[in-house]
Amino acid sequence: MAKKNNWKNREGVVYSTNPDFEYNHFAAALQDTVAPSSQSLRVELDKKVRGGKQVTLITGFVGKPEDLKELGKLLKSKCGVGGSAKDGEILIQGDFRNKVSEILTKEGYRTQVI
Repeated sequence: MAKKNNWKNREGVVYSTNPDFEYNHFAAALQDTVAPSSQSLRVELDKKVRGGKQVTLITGFVGKPEDLKELGKLLKSKCGVGGSAKDGEILIQGDFRNKVSEILTKEGYRTQVI
């Protein structure tokens, strides 16, 4: 049976003339989550590309996606609204800048409200 050629994961390689070429796909190393006291999070109100709806945007989180989602879940439950946590950002539906800042400060994060 032939070796399965997973060509979809070959980012940046178009063609190689080397018959012994082995493509090594190195996944990006996940960053460990930094302690809350050494993280500075930005809390701001955002209305761009959201049909006029307001969301509280939290940026600047450094760490694993699982920890980001856990922090997002905590903020959503404390504010009693929906939202999402992906791509290093947490979105909370509505204008909850002050409340989110207070919650993050109690958790040990440094915040900057914009």
